[in-house]
Amino acid sequence: MSTTDPGAAARFLVLLQALLPTRLLSRAVHALAHVRARPLKNALIRVFVARFGVDMREAAEPDATAYPHFNAFFTRALAPGARPLPEDAHTVASPVDGTMSELGAIDGTTLIQAKGSHYDAASLLGEDAGAFRDGRFCTIYLAPWNYHRIHAPAPLSLTAWRHIPGRLFSVNPVTVSARPRLFARNERVVALFDCAGGRLAVVMVGALLVGSVDTVWAGRVTPPHRRRPSPAIPAQGRYAVGEEIGRFNMGSTVILLATPGLLEWAVGLGPGAPLRMGQAIGTLRGGEPSAAAARPSGHDIARS
Repeated sequence: MSTTDPGAAARFLVLLQALLPTRLLSRAVHALAHVRARPLKNALIRVFVARFGVDMREAAEPDATAYPHFNAFFTRALAPGARPLPEDAHTVASPVDGTMSELGAIDGTTLIQAKGSHYDAASLLGEDAGAFRDGRFCTIYLAPWNYHRIHAPAPLSLTAWRHIPGRLFSVNPVTVSARPRLFARNERVVALFDCAGGRLAVVMVGALLVGSVDTVWAGRVTPPHRRRPSPAIPAQGRYAVGEEIGRFNMGSTVILLATPGLLEWAVGLGPGAPLRMGQAIGTLRGGEPSAAAARPSGHDIARS
């Protein structure tokens, strides 16, 4: 239960979102983001770049209007070398650009959502939560202006994944502080990986507007927004540190969970820290480096 009052304005914002037809809005924004008419898509892109100060020099295609639609611009690739990767195979890298919201130890199966607000790993992951009891977790918020591809934080081997339908509340800090169990309520994709010395879960949480998630192993997962969660779907794939594993088509959140004894967070890292993909955020404590570190596998997002 939350012990910190988020304030009347935050509570009103959450109530407003609860009343909005978020799936209808998401479908409308999804359609708008894929419009190819040059005057409209260029206007959308230019306004976004100006409003949020997007540095296009980091992009593989620096001409913002060269993208075929707004969503292609939003999920743009980085230029080679724009995000240096750790050379030590036991270093855990940030999987995304964003801001560290919370991190620490999992207390039994309880995670911190925000100051004074907690939720349970079982409600986030489903039946796989037991493996992460007393492990470690971190939550990284991606603002609209961040780079929106998701990368492997360490050498990983995919074992299973599932899609869990839910709401599409905003995941901005104000809403997170005011909506209990938000990450366990929102639509999300859960991916389970083996790595050196243990297991990692990467949870890609959808958000208000679009709420669209792609993975390299299944292509576009959502939309459509389904009503029932999928069972755990066995899957295979090996990913080198820094290799793309998915992308958000609007701003959202990534949650990492590690099994007990697997990793330690970097000294001095805490809530509010800005992160760039590839930045060291922790160290794997056990096992030998996976062979997946040897080379990228060349996976790419399947387009639907």
